[in-house]
Amino acid sequence: MSATPVDPGSGVVYPVGLRLLDRRVVVVGGGQVAHRRVAGLLAARARVTLVSPEVTPALEALVEPGSLTWVRRRYEPGDLDGAWYAVAATDDPAVNAAVAAEAERARIFCARADDRAASSVWTPAVGRHGELVVGVHGGGDPQRAIGVRDAVVAGLTDGSIADRAARTPEAARGGSVVLVGGGPGDPGLITVRGRQAVAQADVVVADHLAPLTLLESLPASVEVIDASKLPRGRSMAQEQINALLVEHALAGKRVVRLKGGDPFVFGRGMEELEACVAAGVPVEVVPGVTSAISVPALAGIPVTHRGLTHEFVVVSGHLPPGHPQSLVDWPAIARLRGTVVVLMGVDTAPAIAAALVEHGRAPDTPVGVVADGSTPTQRVVRTTLAGLPRTVAEAGIRPPAVWVVGAVVALNAPHDAPPQDDADLD
Repeated sequence: MSATPVDPGSGVVYPVGLRLLDRRVVVVGGGQVAHRRVAGLLAARARVTLVSPEVTPALEALVEPGSLTWVRRRYEPGDLDGAWYAVAATDDPAVNAAVAAEAERARIFCARADDRAASSVWTPAVGRHGELVVGVHGGGDPQRAIGVRDAVVAGLTDGSIADRAARTPEAARGGSVVLVGGGPGDPGLITVRGRQAVAQADVVVADHLAPLTLLESLPASVEVIDASKLPRGRSMAQEQINALLVEHALAGKRVVRLKGGDPFVFGRGMEELEACVAAGVPVEVVPGVTSAISVPALAGIPVTHRGLTHEFVVVSGHLPPGHPQSLVDWPAIARLRGTVVVLMGVDTAPAIAAALVEHGRAPDTPVGVVADGSTPTQRVVRTTLAGLPRTVAEAGIRPPAVWVVGAVVALNAPHDAPPQDDADLD
């Protein structure tokens, strides 16, 4: 018995969602196509058996933790026994045909990666938006399906496609808080989950370092609260921010606390999480791209480099060395051979540079200062520890700025090739 070919151009397909939790699925083949299919099957928590004499490194990495079972040989009749679903993804059409034929006899739906016409099931282009799954069949044109899928997911993410069913009446649901790290400032550098949370918010409590252009696309019904903390200027007290998050959540609102960078890197995110937990408010943390790493990277400065540094440390510079409330061991920081990244350290830069030199860091150590990182006004100034105070003053550096100390700052200039003994460390 053989599969009856279906004209893929007909577009005749019955869309259905398979619930494969703890059900056996067999994938025959171990290449890139199999890898892509396995990823989706594992997301559905299927029990995946992979039949192939060889697999990609990424697939092999899933075997040891038990995510899938690998049968290390070529396909043999009977391999589909007990399966609910099968995928034929080898580079041999004859093997794929044999898998599809066995599946047909056993009444198991089978996707042939090399021949849609001979498949009993077509895999849609799949996208996810929270718990919502979007599947698009392109009538035999995979690229068309992918394009439509991407457009729908992008619309759901930025709010241009309203998921009205998700906005259930306040009385029918409890409120919640999502602590979102917005990244270094460029709205394109917020995470997908972070953008989704903002698009679904009833209330957004934002600081001035967050990607505020994201707020422009929000419906007028979304309340936006300015919780900025300006350096040495106006600021909303943290206790007031905590109270606002809890107050709106207890009123049934979906609240997003939109912060710059990452909430847990000098962002006081843990204080906000603790306040929500204490009040019985469900809270989610969405990590952000921290400016400590991303801003130097955007300026062409890596915080590590093979053969040059095996360590980096991120330090808050909001208090100068010697301040009674400072928790930084500056003598220990100065003894490090690697990279030092200083956040919130514009006004204190002269005192910090002096302390680093005093406790052992060479005065000619390269320093890179990146102001307004990831924004259209970003600028980079390079100097040394000894020259940092004068550079900050003459260049008119103002917050927000990140500065980096270490040999990595000079990597845009000619430098020796790294040794080979640590080639696999990075």
